Amino acid sequence: MSSPLLEIKNLSTDFTTEAGKIAAISDVTFMLNRGETIGIVGESGSGKSVTALSIMRLLAKTATISSGEINFYNQENRAINLLSLPEEEMRKYRGNELAMIFQEPMTSLNPVLSCGKQVAEALILHKKLSKPDARLRTIELFEKVKLPRAEKLFDSYPHQISGGQKQRVMIAMAISCDPAVLIADEPTTALDVTVQASIIELMHQIQEEKKMGLLFITHDLGVVSEIANRVVVMYNGKIVENGTTENIFNNPQHPYTKALLACRPPLHKKLYRLPTITDFMKENSDGSFTEIKKSVEESLTNFEIDKEEISKHHHQLFAQEPILQVKNLCTWFPVRNGLFGKTTDHIKAVNDVSFDVYPGETLGLVGESGCGKTTLGRSIIRLIEPTSGQVIFKKKDFSTLEGRELRRMRKHIQIIFQDPYSSLNPRMAVGKAIMEPMQVHNLYDNDEHRRNKVIELMERVSLNERQFNRLPHEFSGGQRQRICIARAIAMQPEFIICDESVSALDVSIQAQVLNLLNELKRDFNFTYIFISHDMSVVKFMSDRMIVMNNGKIEEIGDPEEIYTSPKSEYTKRLIDAIPGGVSSFQL
Repeated sequence: MSSPLLEIKNLSTDFTTEAGKIAAISDVTFMLNRGETIGIVGESGSGKSVTALSIMRLLAKTATISSGEINFYNQENRAINLLSLPEEEMRKYRGNELAMIFQEPMTSLNPVLSCGKQVAEALILHKKLSKPDARLRTIELFEKVKLPRAEKLFDSYPHQISGGQKQRVMIAMAISCDPAVLIADEPTTALDVTVQASIIELMHQIQEEKKMGLLFITHDLGVVSEIANRVVVMYNGKIVENGTTENIFNNPQHPYTKALLACRPPLHKKLYRLPTITDFMKENSDGSFTEIKKSVEESLTNFEIDKEEISKHHHQLFAQEPILQVKNLCTWFPVRNGLFGKTTDHIKAVNDVSFDVYPGETLGLVGESGCGKTTLGRSIIRLIEPTSGQVIFKKKDFSTLEGRELRRMRKHIQIIFQDPYSSLNPRMAVGKAIMEPMQVHNLYDNDEHRRNKVIELMERVSLNERQFNRLPHEFSGGQRQRICIARAIAMQPEFIICDESVSALDVSIQAQVLNLLNELKRDFNFTYIFISHDMSVVKFMSDRMIVMNNGKIEEIGDPEEIYTSPKSEYTKRLIDAIPGGVSSFQL
């Protein structure tokens, strides 16, 4: 690994805005060697993706590389400064020598071209292959990245395949021209843990086989522990720590690195609160920070719950009458032969599911995409009409209610959706979006009273009155999720279904939102069904946990017992796929 491949020296990139120039990255310096994997870690806005796009020279027109060098070492070990190349010459390196897998495969793939044609296009352009040869090579690449039915998939369009399959198409495209450097920008974000594990294993195999240099960008240190030789930690556009993976995990020096390590829910402890960045460092008004002296392990220990306390809490919970009873619930979707054809089969998304939920409980629902967990959540609240079965809420059969009575009952059961941006009206100010359900259900005397209540709720979820008239696009992902939480609790519900409500958030923002949900639960005595594909998050949040697979319950019980002694092979597979992260190192 001593042979240099890519050298980044004092790289700075600025963005021109109405307010003037903003430094996106400043003085970034590191070296990637042949056959080496470097993990670049940090939150959204830390400069990870801007660094990658600067290397590829794919920045927006508003961005300028103001200083630095990007030296690529060719086969003769001669350094070529990519920043000095004209655009036409740079195109020969892009794709051939340097390739990139983008964060969101659905937006990176052309929706009107088949998956195969998009990969073949790169081969025709860079490798000068004929169309038949490019097709054969593309099918070989699809097989290499373990895509099923490679020949059929060549003619499939992006919307016809799963998220994990789309990501594999992007990997096939990136490696099609045998690049020396592969940049993977958040290639596993929001994927199931099992799919994530298979993508990481695949990339590791390809990198080993082709002796590529790999830059793996992520906000999740757990993922980095599985794949990287070295770790570069970025914060506010600068590198704050750089070292071997083992040293970074076992002996982190910077408070920001310590915070990132501690933010992810641990599997070996039960906490009542997750550590956040403010537990390790305090940002000052001038952009500097003050370190709060703490180790990762000390921080985790401070929030640990005693086992006797957990036992006492569970005894109190389950001594009550259930608030919700789901009995033999089925939600089947018909498979039709043609647009107006007969029903030939059914997709059994939820198939004979039964369980109880107790007042004040958080019941976790975990499983891969397609297991039926989201359909189950929506069937309970009748956003999707169940095929059969019963949902009894506070001794009323929710499944038989109609019209006004159904709307009145829905006031007591709210849902927080996975994507906060698509849950909000882009043209409606967020304060009005929170107030709207109050108006629909005639809560409070008048709009002035409602507005005061909205401001109170916004402050409760760490927003403020000045943001009342702002539109959703003016907020970050974490802030938008807080807006959706405020909107859900505006109805004073007793029961909330959280559907993948933190899956796409940075680990530090995720920790803040999870802590907020638990604080609200304690303050307002909410009952939750918490849906996620991430078992570590579900384990942290839940009093009990349901594992779902193929529309059925695999097992249900205490999260700690399921994690330490899983009964089904499916659950074991989910647990084995969890990135090692903190628990795999000697903290």
